[in-house]
Amino acid sequence: MVKLIHTLADHDDDVNCCAFSSSLLATCSLDKTIRLYSLSDFTEVPYSPLKFHTYAVHCCCFSPSGHILASCSTDGTTVLWDTQNGQILAVMEQPSGSPVRVCRFSPDSTCLVSGASDGTVVLWNAQSYKLHRCASVKDGSLVACAFSPPGNLFVTGSSCGDLTVWDDKMRCLHSEKAHDLGITCCDFSSQPVPGGEQGLQFFQLASCGQDCQIKIWIISFIHILGFELKYKSTLTGHCAPVLACAFSHDGQMLVSGSVDKSVIVYDTNTENILHTLTQHTRYVTTCAFAPSILLLATGSMDKTVNIWQFDTETLCQAKIPDQPKQFTENWSEDDVSNWLCAEGLEDLVDIFKMNNIDGRELLNLTKESLADDLKIDGYSYEKEAMENWISKKKRTSPMTNLVLSSVILIPNRTLKMAIDRWLSETHQQ
Repeated sequence: MVKLIHTLADHDDDVNCCAFSSSLLATCSLDKTIRLYSLSDFTEVPYSPLKFHTYAVHCCCFSPSGHILASCSTDGTTVLWDTQNGQILAVMEQPSGSPVRVCRFSPDSTCLVSGASDGTVVLWNAQSYKLHRCASVKDGSLVACAFSPPGNLFVTGSSCGDLTVWDDKMRCLHSEKAHDLGITCCDFSSQPVPGGEQGLQFFQLASCGQDCQIKIWIISFIHILGFELKYKSTLTGHCAPVLACAFSHDGQMLVSGSVDKSVIVYDTNTENILHTLTQHTRYVTTCAFAPSILLLATGSMDKTVNIWQFDTETLCQAKIPDQPKQFTENWSEDDVSNWLCAEGLEDLVDIFKMNNIDGRELLNLTKESLADDLKIDGYSYEKEAMENWISKKKRTSPMTNLVLSSVILIPNRTLKMAIDRWLSETHQQ
């Protein structure tokens, strides 16, 4: 399930963009302002709203560290703000003076890209605030931009429907028509597609457009051979132009917002629709997932931003697919924690973290180590019988008589599936 937990209604005009850091939510609007909210209680921070732009603010984004916020506007500027106090760090003017429609930080925070209505794209040095390189697309306005997770490439999307791939020297590596009626947004999944060849990384790129479609692309990176862009699939569900798309931090979900006023959440593994949210009363213009907690923000021309929270049922629906052993072995402790949450075992996260269980340790776990080291019983019981055992204030394992460190009951889904299969086969006979 997805639950609407908060609605922000402080802007006086259309909401154009929203973005998360680990502690803040930023929103920007046609009303020329940027607003910042604390994720702890969604109250506006004392120095919000941020005011400088003289025309509509089209886009805002945080640096990976969250210390800097960038905003860009019809006034032809991209402004960098200190998120600790709301002070302006730099005002960078598009060389042509054209309205700036999109801005994005590189994954290492060293660069910032700004794209404008006249098709110019500028690569700024985010430390010196100086223009580093400049180029342009042949036709249309630049309205979308996304950096690849390694940071060696970035992709821009134009109102003419072209996806263009650039390297960090601003060389145009590839361009192709992706959406006939124009692109509106694009986003990379931060997680590599599993099963890549040695020395080769695959990432998913999503693009959406005025043709009512969301397209999934696979981009492969290798230093010697360069890159390859391949069309993978098209996601359907919207009946009007799709204005925004964004991957969740773990890459397991993709969200989109549309002129049809709906928000759709997809499972990226199956490409099935998980949820359709219809609370906005006008076009949905922006959507973003939080990086550290499973929150979703959606903004609209109805002047509001809705904050949504996912429960464990959604996490289980968007499960991490089976991974090759060598891939799992490279998991960090955080990857293991994310996997536990995806399997509905979030109550075990603290125990696993306390014991520093990473991918290598996870593969080596046995029933004995679960019982002896992690104090997890590891046996299967009837739920009703175990609940009755615990209700009598017994805190030992019925099998081993060892003290239980936790009385949390964990569903044995493998056993349940086996029972279900047996019942199904029995009924068919």
